[in-house]
Amino acid sequence: MSKKRGLSLEEKRTRLLELFYEKKEFFLLKELEKIAPKEKGITSMSVKEVLQSLVDDNLVDTDKIGTSIYFWAYPSKAMHTRQQKLQQLTDQISECEKKIASTTKLLKQANSGREQSSDRDTVLKELAQKEKLCKELEQELERYKECDPEVLKNMQQETIMAKEGANRWTDNVFTIKTWCVRKFSLEEKMIDKNFGIPEDFDYME
Repeated sequence: MSKKRGLSLEEKRTRLLELFYEKKEFFLLKELEKIAPKEKGITSMSVKEVLQSLVDDNLVDTDKIGTSIYFWAYPSKAMHTRQQKLQQLTDQISECEKKIASTTKLLKQANSGREQSSDRDTVLKELAQKEKLCKELEQELERYKECDPEVLKNMQQETIMAKEGANRWTDNVFTIKTWCVRKFSLEEKMIDKNFGIPEDFDYME
């Protein structure tokens, strides 16, 4: 019986992003380490590494509230990030193609008479490097062309849901603050200071 192949890093990244998109909630790392293995088959020990790679690529947002660090991601954010990357790669390819054209022109001049020279070798080497870079950029660009069109259709709806989710968390914070004031006779300013809650903290309009 063949041994079951483990998930690659890219597969884990994709599945963890799917979890965020499906749940549309904020999570602590410990919560993700419990949910991801059950729902997405990602081992709990690898969740932190996969999550950090998504944060580094700006596909997952994170913020510290008090002593807790929360993570969240919405498809609209992912689409915006991909569009920026797509534009960046397109610009790089355009610049690369200009350099290749310039190098090709120099190569033709260097090939005149087919004389062997150090300048000709240098130009050939530079051309090979530029062609390799251009090919790599085109391959990466192709990856970003595979964005799900449904994301664009649902972008407005996801934005509304993100706003509702943010206001729901804001309401929770206000509820907890009120409870602390009544239960422990604390001042709201002291609570805000200790838990890093800004003065302009309020519902999203």
